[in-house]
Amino acid sequence: MEKYDVVILGGGNAGMGVTLATRAAGLSVAMIEARDLGGTCPNRGCTPKKVLVAAAHALDEIERAGCHAIKTASPRLDWRALIEREKDIVRDIPSRLSALMAKRGVDVISGEAAFIGSNAIRVGTRELAARNIVIATGSKPRSLPIPGAEHLTTSDEVLSDPVLPGAVVFIGGGVIAFELGHVYARAGVEVTILEALPQLLGGFDEDAVAQLRGESERLGIGIHTKAWVKKVEKANGRLRVSLARDGIESLVYADRVVNCAGRVANVEGLDLGAGVIVHREGRIEIDGHLRSRSNPDVYVCGDAVWNSPQLSPVATYEGGIVGRNIVDGPKHRPDYGHIPASLYSIPAVASVGLTEAKARERGLRVKVHVNDMQGWLSARTYAEAVAWSKIIIEEPTDRIVGAHFVGHSGEELIHIFALAMKHGITAQGLSEMVYGFPTFSADIRNMM
Repeated sequence: MEKYDVVILGGGNAGMGVTLATRAAGLSVAMIEARDLGGTCPNRGCTPKKVLVAAAHALDEIERAGCHAIKTASPRLDWRALIEREKDIVRDIPSRLSALMAKRGVDVISGEAAFIGSNAIRVGTRELAARNIVIATGSKPRSLPIPGAEHLTTSDEVLSDPVLPGAVVFIGGGVIAFELGHVYARAGVEVTILEALPQLLGGFDEDAVAQLRGESERLGIGIHTKAWVKKVEKANGRLRVSLARDGIESLVYADRVVNCAGRVANVEGLDLGAGVIVHREGRIEIDGHLRSRSNPDVYVCGDAVWNSPQLSPVATYEGGIVGRNIVDGPKHRPDYGHIPASLYSIPAVASVGLTEAKARERGLRVKVHVNDMQGWLSARTYAEAVAWSKIIIEEPTDRIVGAHFVGHSGEELIHIFALAMKHGITAQGLSEMVYGFPTFSADIRNMM
């Protein structure tokens, strides 16, 4: 049996985050990855998706060119060429990361890993023993238990298919549905989003979601909440989606139906029982230091953590914490309160801290500053379709406890608010900053 100080299951952001502290401390580290190094985000998620989003941004700019006294002809998107560009951009990521791991002194092993003991792993014909094992296997699309589920595709297929469909249905009104939905809509595709719950985009501020929904519907995206999908079936060369809303059944036809019902931890094939790891339906029970409660030699980070935000920067952050805990002992705990999140629709939605509902639920005494900034000079200059912000401030302390944007470069401005929240800069302190003008950042003073 080969012996290591640390064996990492998964070669994505979380796993790579673990290697920094552990290799700096001189520990021997092996990393096991079944697919491409980098995992979902750079290969099949965030990075390729942003290539498509960038194209949609260009189409949006062209649509608004007339506001700047620019005459344009109708643009035509070559979808096949766009997919080729996306593939070209991400193609060498695994090889680059392989070189990085080699430089860092990490042994990378290709294959499917499974526990064969509390401190032992099998991968292919090899057996590895380690003082610490890290589960960083990421997530996979949640399966939908409906008739015809075999006809559904996932975002992986969307990012690979060179054929632009005429109509698409997204089952689930989450981040992926809106990001890809906006890309498709600007490419001329008929888009429908079906959400079973009353609220879209759970976790984002309801008022921010309402702003996005209005702009999405302006683009022609059909959005239906409390819509229960009954089945998906082939019909005359297309896909027919049967659904029920308010007790009324109806049909939607599409060329592609995408499963956007969320993602679950990818731990099914690990044989957690053999590793003495207590879990419930794939949710591993962990303590505040990201250790398995039943086997403290096993850590969990990234999307395999069932109750933390499924964001690639969070995965890297958690991996760093796990690495330091392995080196220093269990001293470090994650703090998710100041981590910003963005939804890359057009316009983008950005958020950090508490929503207004969560702040009031906690009993905080807050001032809520809501701004429709469409009439502001900065928004008019760039002919923004939506420019909106909500800043939530705790009254007794003047602390910013939440910030939410739609448009207005909110996906960039949100980091200023995250920085202020993390380092205790008050709303007054942020307002007294001198910002470059004319910039969107200069509007921060007027938002509060």
